[in-house]
Amino acid sequence: LPKFWIMLRAFAKPAKLASARASTTCARALGGLGARFASTDGLKKTLVHAEHVKAGGSLVDFAGYAMPVQYKDTAQAQSIIDSVKHVRTKAGLFDVSHMCSLRWRGKDAIKFVESVTVADIQGLPMNTGTLSVIPTDTGGIIDDTMITKTKDALGEHVYQVINAGCADKDLAYFKDKMADFKGDVSLEVQWDNRGLYALQGPEAVAVMARLAPTYDFKAMGFGVAADMQLAGMDCFVARCGYTGEDGFEIFVPEKHAVALWQMLIDQGEVMPSGLGARDTLRLEAGLCLYGHDIDDTTTPSSAGLSWTVGKSRREAGAAPFPGSEKILAEVAGPKTVRKVRTGLVPKGAPAREGAEICLEDGTIIGKVTSGAVSPILKHNISMGYIDKPYNKAGTEVFVKVRGKMSPAVTTKMPFVPTKYYKP
Repeated sequence: LPKFWIMLRAFAKPAKLASARASTTCARALGGLGARFASTDGLKKTLVHAEHVKAGGSLVDFAGYAMPVQYKDTAQAQSIIDSVKHVRTKAGLFDVSHMCSLRWRGKDAIKFVESVTVADIQGLPMNTGTLSVIPTDTGGIIDDTMITKTKDALGEHVYQVINAGCADKDLAYFKDKMADFKGDVSLEVQWDNRGLYALQGPEAVAVMARLAPTYDFKAMGFGVAADMQLAGMDCFVARCGYTGEDGFEIFVPEKHAVALWQMLIDQGEVMPSGLGARDTLRLEAGLCLYGHDIDDTTTPSSAGLSWTVGKSRREAGAAPFPGSEKILAEVAGPKTVRKVRTGLVPKGAPAREGAEICLEDGTIIGKVTSGAVSPILKHNISMGYIDKPYNKAGTEVFVKVRGKMSPAVTTKMPFVPTKYYKP
């Protein structure tokens, strides 16, 4: 996984190059990468794998799954740059079925999930979700996760989505914690037996309204979830996403997975989008990628995620969670955090993961964790961890790329303004 993303980001070109040249270079390079992983033997396949192949998907090994980086040589083909622009202006459909869905049930389900995350689930309105983190005993991050308080025919429960690359360790961690938990909780894992799709972009809501004409999407704010029928197919839909755009994540049972994908792709506003566009979109939105921008050595406060710690979890006498002493101390006293995640705009060569961030005299003050060219801004963008006080927006620093120092300036994130919908 790390090698794949390093290779992918290597295709970004300096902003001064024409977008057409950057698009061509990117497509050629990704074509080679796709050929390298042309065989999907031994890899898991999502329920719509055949649809990716039919649409010309360049498949790569992503967390053990054969997943499309982009689509080529068909009517649905787009360069990564064009795919990013399409999502920002119309709607893109991502297969995120490689991610793992969990349903926690039992009268103590909320109590258990709160014991292994920083979320205030009890305080969430019904059918509402939030981003959270699963903390280590030392205050680091095991994984970032989406948590939704919801209900179905079997009753109220907690719906959770965890990252594919972290799922095995997350599940092992949860099972260890469940063994010591004194309460009523059970876990249902829903992974390869359902489809999970992300429909993202400003025209996504028009598509959803067409397929679910009786549902009031104007009243559905970002983070709200609901059971609904899309073209007669039962689905669980949350208004959320990983692109900075308005959008929806759609949980669909196995029996409808292929039909719903085909139905969505057939909508005039929609094009299939792959991993390449998704990574660029989330970086433009200033969002973290686990294993790169956050890991078990970064705390929520250093990552700019202190807001994920629920207010009730900060109160005196609140039930503890792993690492709560350190995490809450940093939330209460942010000045104690010495290094924080910060946006960067490199003015020279692209600054990718691993590049050192320095002062003019060569003193190292941080490291880049993600970097790419922004198709929307038409210049290079990066994020990384920088020592205070050099993280302050507008600070001139340098990045060391291939042994050469290039100027950069710190900036607030997101790089591209987010467009999350609020009623």
